[in-house]
Amino acid sequence: MPNIVLYYLLFKLKRMKIPALLLLTVLFSYFDLEPKQPEQDIFSHGKLKVSENKRFLQCQDGTPFFYLGDTAWELFHRLNKEEADKYLEDRAGKGFNVIQTVALAELDGHTVPNPYGYLPLDDLDPAQPAVREGTDNDYWDHVDYIIDKANELGMYIGFLPTWGRYWHDEESLIFTPENARMYGEFLGRRYKDKNIIWILGGDREVTSDLHYAITRAMAEGIKAGDGGTHLISFHPRGARSSAESFHNDDWLDFNMLQNGHSPDYTNRYSKTLEDYNREPVKPVFDGEPLYEDHPLNFDAARQGHSLAADVRRTLYWNLFEGAFGHTYGHHSIWQMYDPEKKRRPVNNPLMSWKEALDQPGASQMIHGKKLMESRPFLTRIPDPSIIVKGEIPTSIPGEGRYRFVATRDTDGTYAMVYCPVGRSFTVNMKVIKGMKVKAWWYNPRNGEANLFETFDNVQDERTFISPDKGELTDWILVLDDAAFNYPAPGKE
Repeated sequence: MPNIVLYYLLFKLKRMKIPALLLLTVLFSYFDLEPKQPEQDIFSHGKLKVSENKRFLQCQDGTPFFYLGDTAWELFHRLNKEEADKYLEDRAGKGFNVIQTVALAELDGHTVPNPYGYLPLDDLDPAQPAVREGTDNDYWDHVDYIIDKANELGMYIGFLPTWGRYWHDEESLIFTPENARMYGEFLGRRYKDKNIIWILGGDREVTSDLHYAITRAMAEGIKAGDGGTHLISFHPRGARSSAESFHNDDWLDFNMLQNGHSPDYTNRYSKTLEDYNREPVKPVFDGEPLYEDHPLNFDAARQGHSLAADVRRTLYWNLFEGAFGHTYGHHSIWQMYDPEKKRRPVNNPLMSWKEALDQPGASQMIHGKKLMESRPFLTRIPDPSIIVKGEIPTSIPGEGRYRFVATRDTDGTYAMVYCPVGRSFTVNMKVIKGMKVKAWWYNPRNGEANLFETFDNVQDERTFISPDKGELTDWILVLDDAAFNYPAPGKE
């Protein structure tokens, strides 16, 4: 049907004040159209599992799963239903597919009620979740509502049963191995049929036998409650990895790093490759990198706050060094800071959580996901040898904020180099097996790709320089074996 006729019908139906949902239903029915399915309709592919090569996550039917998370630690605790809807709808619209949040929240979630006046526990006892008969009348009913809303929007909940202070800090300690198992079983049973990913831990270091016993008991309880139907990981302290404490535990399905709130690659984001190389092999990703608008190294007085460019670097540093996905965070959003509600700010947030929804870094995360999904996914590996070291290695591949990193697939059909700054660099072309190569520049700020050259692959090395020479203007070089005719980077 010509567009002008369709527009005329829409205009007439609108003038008749037909409700929008009914209007769409009539149109789809009349023209025999199928409503477009949500881009993130991943649940139809089955439960999540670890891939056969132990490097990635995928669905039961083999569909690769790129974990694109957002950090909302205080979501269950601080937002009412309307606010939670606003937050979740925004994140779904920006392409996130996992929301990381905490049941017993860090900011006194055990003693300060949620917006409806409910606490999660009776008598501060994890063995006694404060569950009341009926619906919509206790803390856990509100948790249910948020999980259901996230699932409806095509997003998993990365579910932390508790923040670490409640099993680690003496002044806040409420857990024992016995009640941890009971609490874990309660959660596992209650959320057995929801689309969630369990994340134990909560920003604390495991330093005693008691810490190990509590964590393992909670994992045991969860598995008893949900029958082992969901994946489990562990959120560690800053600059640490779950692998340091639990790598050989069978319940730990994949490793989580907290590379933390530094803008530098050195001694932080290099840890992703370290975990990738551990034995036995387990998937790895960064569950808490530098947040946008966060005090750099917790020292705003001397270093200021992070920018979108800083959080983009952490995204590609992690992905190109072996991570199966990534988590974004904003300093105002994790704590759901709202000055109108007179909440005590933590570490000087620059704006309310509602303003922070539209900070540029959040919208730019989807470009990393789309880039990875536009090439063979389950065969991708990190490969530092792609970048030829310069005479001064601190320039190429670089260090600090200016580290170049590279990835490719095992068959040599493509390679990628992340260029955080505009410097000339040389690529080992032997990693591409084809006789002819397509060379693209991919813009991580807007997801646009430019095919700038097609050439015969006859040189062992080839030198490139990104389109911009600005120190905060990053680019990604994508080299394809032309014989495979891959789409433009970032396209399906």
